Amino acid sequence: MNAISRAMLITLCFSAGEIGISSAASAADGADAAPPPAREERAPAPRDGYVWAPGYWDWNGHAYSWVSGRYVFERRGAHWVPDRWDQVGSHWQHVNGHWEH
Repeated sequence: MNAISRAMLITLCFSAGEIGISSAASAADGADAAPPPAREERAPAPRDGYVWAPGYWDWNGHAYSWVSGRYVFERRGAHWVPDRWDQVGSHWQHVNGHWEH
């Protein structure tokens, strides 16, 4: 395996870990208050083989905190669905960003 392939593999592992960490940090039951409006972000210059995943508000059980957008490895034949908050009754439920075919 050459150095470039190894570097790409390491980046993929860290990217997957970040998605898992942000998912685990979200409160399982959601939030009682609506999230603030999304922040305007300018994606850095496009990168071959990656897709921009915009930032979103995360709930830690007490307050919202902004998670900045990032590039994720492209998956051919799929498109990225960004993180979002859905209102369910009087609560707000976080839906993790994910790939959809």
